[in-house]
Amino acid sequence: MPTRDDAYRLMTEHVKNLNLQRHMLAVEAAMRFYARTYGEDEELWGITGLLHDCDYEEYPDLQEHTRVLAGWLREAGYDERIIYAILAHNDLNAETHPRSDLLSKALYACDEITGLVTATALVRPNKSILGLEVSSVRKKMKTKGFAAGVNREDIVRGAADLGVDLDEHIANVITAMSGIADELGLAGTTPSNGATASSSPETSEAHQAARSE
Repeated sequence: MPTRDDAYRLMTEHVKNLNLQRHMLAVEAAMRFYARTYGEDEELWGITGLLHDCDYEEYPDLQEHTRVLAGWLREAGYDERIIYAILAHNDLNAETHPRSDLLSKALYACDEITGLVTATALVRPNKSILGLEVSSVRKKMKTKGFAAGVNREDIVRGAADLGVDLDEHIANVITAMSGIADELGLAGTTPSNGATASSSPETSEAHQAARSE
């Protein structure tokens, strides 16, 4: 079984977009949180999160996305549980790979919400996830046009299928992502020259960062 270092190298080999890399790191962190919560294999769950969109930059067509990646992973000797969960997070594979196991449900639940949490953090005055409140994420979730690439229905369905209250799920993901805030570019900055979130280039970055399935 390849290691986390192997998985990271594979991810960075195929993904050059920094926001997409950070998205996968965020999902990895959330998956590790839930693996610890449920007493599951943290490395296996973490690698699943880290690699779940590894082919998206090169194969964004959902007819190919995850299926190309599955081939890469099988060739490299990754656990079939990882491959199954990654295939299952693409709804186009629902017939052959339904989300019937905990790993698949957790990956789906952690995918979209990390984008919304990232976007919400980036429009705060300090651009930080540290101290971010669940209520702020819920407010942005209801705001039409904000992080438009994030599918709200998927967020709600993902938490429900995982059996976790949505507010609790958001809090868990914030906690997980806060643990690697520096890696995610969400440790915060000090505003200068009167700059605000609305006038900062990070505002557009927030919307880019919110891209997910």
